[in-house]
Amino acid sequence: MKLWGGRFSKQAAKILDEFNASLPFDKELYIEDIEGSIAHSQMLAKQGIITNEDAKKIKEGLLKIKKEIENNEFKWDISDEDIHMAIEKRLIELIGDTGKKLHTARSRNDQVAVDFRRWVLKRNLDFSKKIKELIEVFVNIAKENINTIMPGMTHLQHAQPISFAYHMLAYASMFKRDYERFMESYKRNNKNPLGCAALAGTPHPIDRNETTKALGFDEPSVNCLDTVSDRDFALEILFNISMLMMHASRISEELVLWSTSEFAFITLSDEYSTGSSIMPQKKNPDVPELIRGKTGRAYGNLIALLTVMKGLPLAYNKDTQEDKEGVFDSVKNALISIEILKETLKTMKINKENMYKACKKGHLTATDLADYLVKKGIPFREAHHITGRAVALAESKGVDLSDLSLDELKSIDARIDKDVDLSLENSMNSRKSFGGTAPESVKKQIEYFENFLKEINDKN
Repeated sequence: MKLWGGRFSKQAAKILDEFNASLPFDKELYIEDIEGSIAHSQMLAKQGIITNEDAKKIKEGLLKIKKEIENNEFKWDISDEDIHMAIEKRLIELIGDTGKKLHTARSRNDQVAVDFRRWVLKRNLDFSKKIKELIEVFVNIAKENINTIMPGMTHLQHAQPISFAYHMLAYASMFKRDYERFMESYKRNNKNPLGCAALAGTPHPIDRNETTKALGFDEPSVNCLDTVSDRDFALEILFNISMLMMHASRISEELVLWSTSEFAFITLSDEYSTGSSIMPQKKNPDVPELIRGKTGRAYGNLIALLTVMKGLPLAYNKDTQEDKEGVFDSVKNALISIEILKETLKTMKINKENMYKACKKGHLTATDLADYLVKKGIPFREAHHITGRAVALAESKGVDLSDLSLDELKSIDARIDKDVDLSLENSMNSRKSFGGTAPESVKKQIEYFENFLKEINDKN
């Protein structure tokens, strides 16, 4: 007989057990469930709702169950439905009727809310740590490549010369925002659901502040009706993961492009590349390709849970059981994606000469010529037109704009004089405005990120 089966005259159908059960996946929450139950029983004893001896026996039984699970000695039975019932049933087997007192003043509704919330909160911290390590890699690459010139692009067309350091720091900026999102989610959602019971609280004289302290929450949740049905914390981590994976997918796309024979900007380490079963010469960028693919999977899990939640009336509904598998999946895949992306970046070789050669295609210093003419007092639109003519001349000669002689430039417009400098280095170094690609600006950005990382390390 099930622990809740008092009012039923027939056993549940076998197919219902299979359809109804979450045990195959929510056993992931066993640590959180056991810790929550210990905190709950200790609070019940402190409030005089159960005896200290009862609480002692319950704690000993729960710790024995924890050891059984970790030693693969625990017998899982799908008829137990979920991790909460499985552990409670085993507790009763171990300590008898005392185990039946554990569920006093709580419901599986607040129990699962506690377990799942604490699991998600821990994962927010795991992601923050991984992202911090990834940002460190981008900053270290940047420090080594302040003067490494590459083509900056718009529309995937050559636009202006920038440093590879500058490009890396663009990604550091993205992942910094990801770090902040996970930390903000942790702070916002670190509220204790325990004691909310089914939906309306409990008549027992519990102390929710006691379990809040024991379980590491900042404060108890305010409204029990909201709390037992709230899955914002799960949606937030799915959104944060989706955003994180989107950023990881963008750098992955560039790694794929940069590692092609056409670009050859980087060479990926053999440790993080694969081969072809038929073409012996192939070296495939499977790591960044898989990260791109897993990004779509993360999006799907977010949309799935948003769809589950969108029409649910208050309070708890069984639909909410569908909240966990997608979160477990996204967390697992995103954590390994960020870890392997970090290692791929750390071990790649940067082909500086190929980057520089690529800057000699596409007339990257055209804007510099236009800006030069503007400084001569020529209206920008006229300067733009003059520069366009200069580009056309370079095209007709089969050379880059930066390779035109002064005489050739003067043939376009006599106001172009010997003080003109269309070199790639001058173009990059001249962009000194705050946030720009000039070395002095990039050094300030590196310092900014180093201070950010130091602040995190100091807190930890």
